[in-house]
Parts: sequence; C-alpha cells; structure tokens
Amino acid sequence: MGDGNQTSVIEFFFVGLTNSFQLQVVLFLTFLLVYLVTLLGNLGMIALIWMDSRLHTPMYFFLSHLSFVDTCSSSVIAPKMLTDVFVDKKVISLLGCAAQIWFFGQFVVTECFLLAAMAYDRYMAICKPLLYTLIMSQRVCVQLVAGPYALGLISTMTHTTFTFRLPYCGPNVINHFFCDLLPVISLACADTQVNRFLLFILAGALGVLSGVIILVSYVYIVVAILRIRSADGRRKAFSTCSSHLTAVSILYGTLFFIYVRPSSSFSLDINKVISVFYTAVIPMLNPLIYSLRNKEVKDSFRRILERKKSLFVK
Repeated sequence: MGDGNQTSVIEFFFVGLTNSFQLQVVLFLTFLLVYLVTLLGNLGMIALIWMDSRLHTPMYFFLSHLSFVDTCSSSVIAPKMLTDVFVDKKVISLLGCAAQIWFFGQFVVTECFLLAAMAYDRYMAICKPLLYTLIMSQRVCVQLVAGPYALGLISTMTHTTFTFRLPYCGPNVINHFFCDLLPVISLACADTQVNRFLLFILAGALGVLSGVIILVSYVYIVVAILRIRSADGRRKAFSTCSSHLTAVSILYGTLFFIYVRPSSSFSLDINKVISVFYTAVIPMLNPLIYSLRNKEVKDSFRRILERKKSLFVK
C-alpha cells in the first residue's frame, strides 16, 4: 500500500470479552473484586514486611518487590478494563495503547527475573547456609532487584519501539480487552514477520534465561534437601520453597502458552481468555500463596494484630 493511500490511526477500539449485559455485570463484579483483593493483598504484604523487623531479610525484600510489581501490573490493565465493561465503544488513544504495552511489558519481565532472584536466594539459604548472610548482603540484594527492572526496561523499550514504528492505517479494532503486542501488531499495514520473530526470540530468550536460573537453583536445592537425614528437616527445607515454586509454575506456564508458541499456533480468542488469568488472577494469587503457605508471614500478621489489640485495649 502506498503512503499516499494510508490514513494514520490515532486511536484503537477494543472488542472486549462479551456483549451480553448479564455477563458484563458478572465480569464487572468479578474483576472489581479481584482487583480490590489484589490491591489489599499486595499492599498489605508490603506493609507487613515493612512493619515487622523479623521480616527484614533478603527473601522478604524480594517478596515486597514482587508485591509491588503485581500491584503495578494489575493497575496497568484493571482500571481501564473495568471502565470499559459497560461502554459500547471501548476506545484507547495510540499513546495510551503504547503506554499499556510499555508498562505491562516492563512489569511482566521484571516479575520473571524477580522470581529468578528469589530462586537464587533460596539456593543460597539452603545450600550455603553458613555463607548466606555474608553473600546476600544489602548491596547484593539491591543489585538482584535492580537487574530485573533493567531487563524489563530493555525488553519493553525494544518491543514498544518496534511495534509503533509500524504503520497503522486501519482497521483499528483490537480483538482483546487491552493493548497486547500480538493483537496490536496484527493490525499493522506492513509486513510484521520481523516483529513476530523478535517477540518470539526475545520473549523466549528472557523466559529461558530466567527459567534456567530457577531450574539450576532448584536442582541444587533438591540435591541439598535429599542429603538431609531427618524427614522433618527435609520437610522444613522444602516448605521454604513451596510458595515460590507454586508462583513460578503458574506464571511461567501461562506466559509460555501465550508468547513462546510458534506463530502458526496463535489464536487471539484463546489468548484473550488466558490473558484474563495472567493480568488479573496471578497478581491476586501471589500474596495469597505466600501468606497462606508461609508460617512466618502468618505469625507476623498475628503479632501485628495482637499489637494493635493491646494498643486499642489501653
């Protein structure tokens, strides 16, 4: 198509999830509840870690950043999604679409590598307990947190730049409920093979890199746990990793299904349904996983409540 026949798109319209009013009501109430639980759970986790000095350890330092990232990633999508549920024309500007892709991509990649940093922390705690406090210093912890944010920035800068260098001349209807890379790229008035290849390679490379760090860490962890003679000792050692393993399995399984499959197997409708899970449900699940399956968090919450009760009684 010649440049003279192109009309530049300045806004996009979302298809959304459903046109049925009854389902819209159910979806709105469900997403609102999920988002409120997400905010309460993640911000509550950050506050709990900040208030209890016993949780001022590397493990909970990483967990506080995971909660922060989950809060941000959910807030990039949920408010717009909630306001669009009952609206006929679900519109977003070109700049707003770019911002959604930028920030959501930033937080997804950051979360993957934060989970990798947490796996390394568990490796040090279980495999090298005598050197743990020496190696996992405050400086090292800050570096292990800064790295994921930097990698997220590099990744999202690359994808957003390449995506919005493409010409968009119509149609401008996105078969999704938010601006995700694949649905947006599919609307470009140009060959998108380079963008799809870049997405597959970069997402695959980052996913494999963070996944390998987690996998190698847990290979050493499992070997170390099997060397523990007492069953109670093995159980306690594994319990410190169970929450992290659950969070890793849920996130990586979902992201792999959407972003690392060959392009021939892409289905935007299927991805749209699965995207609800990783944009809304996973950020809500992480604080629940770490609170319900973590004795230290439950004990800390109990101590805070008892402290508040004693102050109230006085």
